Amino acid sequence: MKFRLGNPAAMAETPSEVLNWRLYWSTFVFGILGASRGLDEGLVGGMVSLKSFKEEFNLDAGSEHHQAQVESNITSMVQIGSIAGSLLAFFICDKIGRVRSLQVLCVLWLVGFIIVVTSHGSVGQILAGRFIAGLGIGMTVVVGPTYLAETAPRAIRGMLTNIFAGSVYLGVMIAYFSNWGASINISNSSRWQWVDPQMCHIGFSSLLLVLSFTVPETPRWLTMKGRNEESTKALCKLRQLPETHPFVQAELYGIQEQLEREQEAFLGVSKWGKLRELFTIPANRYRLMLGFMAQLLGQWSGASAITIYAVEFFGVLGKSGQSEKLFATCILGVVKLSSAYLCAFFLVDFIGRRRSLYGGITLQMISILYIAIFLSIVGTEALENGTLTPSQKHAGVGAVVMLYLSGVGWTMGWNSFQYLVNAEIWPLRLRALGSSLTMCLHFANQYGNTKAVPLMLLSMSSAGFFFFCAAVCLLGLIWVWAFVPELAGRSLESTDELFSLPWYKIGRYGTKLAPDTEAIMARDEKAEVKGEANELEYERRD
Repeated sequence: MKFRLGNPAAMAETPSEVLNWRLYWSTFVFGILGASRGLDEGLVGGMVSLKSFKEEFNLDAGSEHHQAQVESNITSMVQIGSIAGSLLAFFICDKIGRVRSLQVLCVLWLVGFIIVVTSHGSVGQILAGRFIAGLGIGMTVVVGPTYLAETAPRAIRGMLTNIFAGSVYLGVMIAYFSNWGASINISNSSRWQWVDPQMCHIGFSSLLLVLSFTVPETPRWLTMKGRNEESTKALCKLRQLPETHPFVQAELYGIQEQLEREQEAFLGVSKWGKLRELFTIPANRYRLMLGFMAQLLGQWSGASAITIYAVEFFGVLGKSGQSEKLFATCILGVVKLSSAYLCAFFLVDFIGRRRSLYGGITLQMISILYIAIFLSIVGTEALENGTLTPSQKHAGVGAVVMLYLSGVGWTMGWNSFQYLVNAEIWPLRLRALGSSLTMCLHFANQYGNTKAVPLMLLSMSSAGFFFFCAAVCLLGLIWVWAFVPELAGRSLESTDELFSLPWYKIGRYGTKLAPDTEAIMARDEKAEVKGEANELEYERRD
């Protein structure tokens, strides 16, 4: 089979003009939003471990329990803000649009970190700044994937939406290198050792705020607001095709038809009415289950903990010295970034969501299981003392490699899926609400994970923690097999029919029982146009 980007069947029906610079520019602007999360996840762990930060905020004072509580509060405050931010996105994303929401979140993100870097030893100020920044960062996981899913052609929707997922690790990589560079080039006695890396947040948020004025609003949001003429113009601009082209007509028809059907069924329903719809309509309950379980299983599979506590985990596996551990995290950042974009470009649309999940979760599970077995046999005491036999040292190198491979598995599996599924399963009128609730759970789980992991490592030991994560991965594989439908190559509007099936048929048989009617219509129109062209050619020859 000849390889090409995107879903092969859908790409065959996609005109070449659709893959154009306007689409890619909009994707770039909203796609790199994911770096906001990655920057904080990568920076904060290194920040609180730096001597300059500890001295400025007097973190070495008091009992060990008090020190751990203060560090934990500083680390997790962005996640608490993000819970509120993901809910805030629901109220403004549908109200003011996807582009204006981007501008609002950039301002919150920017202001929050200006407050952080000017805190000068005030724990209260740094907590307030990180909470405000968290409001903006929490909005990114709703606004970014929603915009990308609504503007992407169905053939490459997975690829373009996962630009966001990949950029999380662009942020992580930049953060790791920033911490490492600051630790070796700036004195421990200077506050700039921890402030300089935090300036990455200010640079990214300022850049995105400026770039937000260069991208169009999504045709689907414009249609929802009754601005049909603007919607058509926006779609034609994004697709670089005339309004009369069959591809544009099929997409416009799908958007209008779904919106009219929704308005007819739920005329006059309030925001609270929409919330009731999520829990009272079986199709929406299934969507909620998909979104919630993807976040729950993904967050507790171990990858988030490894990203945030990477320095500590490399220490557990035998890396010694702050600089060596920070450099090891830099390599982890490069590995995750590279694999995230390779998966986005070459897997999720080409082989499908389910196969990507199977491969990624399996690789992650095997890697984590190796680390768990290694730690249970060797023991952390021998690693700390350096009393390892030659064979144990070789196995230790293998454990470090497996930590990197677990990152590859994560980016191929859960990371590719958790943002994408949230953006493409919801009908237009519920997309902002459904995404907001799902990402609220995402951040709540991440907050709980961040707070719980240090305690789990104490009570379960490092080996026990990794065995737990491997068990979660196994549970995830079973869940994917039973419940996750294949959405690669489908239009957003065609998912309504899929989720209307009985719940026990959606995951394993949904694609066969509920084919994409928009794709069939586009294929028929294309065949009709081709047939007419052939008839004209025959007449010309005669």
